[in-house]
Amino acid sequence: MTDLISTYSQMLASPLMQRALIIAVLVGLSAPVIGTYLVQRGLALLGDGIGHISLTGVALGWLVGTFANVSPADSWAVPGAVIISLLGALTIELVRQSGRTSGDTALAMLFYGGIAGGVLLIGLAGGTSAQLNSYLFGSISTVRWSDITLITILGIGIVVLGVGLAPALFSVTNDEDFARSTGLPVRALSLLIAILSALTVAVAMRVVGSLLVSALMVIPVAIAQLAARSFRSTMGIAMVLGVLICTCGLSLTYFIDLSPGATIVVGAIGLYAIGFMIRAIIDRIRRVRRLRVTRT
Repeated sequence: MTDLISTYSQMLASPLMQRALIIAVLVGLSAPVIGTYLVQRGLALLGDGIGHISLTGVALGWLVGTFANVSPADSWAVPGAVIISLLGALTIELVRQSGRTSGDTALAMLFYGGIAGGVLLIGLAGGTSAQLNSYLFGSISTVRWSDITLITILGIGIVVLGVGLAPALFSVTNDEDFARSTGLPVRALSLLIAILSALTVAVAMRVVGSLLVSALMVIPVAIAQLAARSFRSTMGIAMVLGVLICTCGLSLTYFIDLSPGATIVVGAIGLYAIGFMIRAIIDRIRRVRRLRVTRT
């Protein structure tokens, strides 16, 4: 027991793990907030599409840093991902609202164009596609305090807006026609959801990577829906689960040499599987009890 406490103390004393845990908490809180709206709206894959196009922003920031002789060259990667992710998310939402192209088609174009643009731009910057791996799958070891400052600002903003505007945003995601009839600015609120989704991707990509970021936006919400009875309770439970999943998965990688992003996502899926089985057993017990009551 003493050895375990000593090991955890060493982990918390490590500057690398301090930075990693700060980001893990921010990601665990913010990703499920926006994920709750996306799941409610049937756009669970939006985060995945934005995650792909964020690679173009990463490579663009890298290219700018290279030509500006900034050291390290990827210091502009996160700001670049924020800008391009915002543009991509707004494009998807505007295309969806126009009705000229389906949301699935717009997402598919982001999937393909995002990765292709990232590989192309990183080549122009003199790098290789292998250098994108830390952004594809997450890399806690490359996180700097400057990154944490930006991610903290974005994370707090996402939580404040996502929770503070919950009634209006829920109304828009649940029934746009009803929300419009009540006088809510549906178009502006829909664009806000897209913007917050893009910022969430930029926040989470350093932990789980752009290819897995959508998992943190969706899986905690899916787990919460197994037990929650309302939208607000779903969001609250998902936020708690998000923090637990991120911090536990990250702590595990301190003791075992595993990819943080993959460990967190696999752990989340495993937790969903356990919750699903428990819920199935509970539902079966309830059905048996109701059947016995009706027979008597």
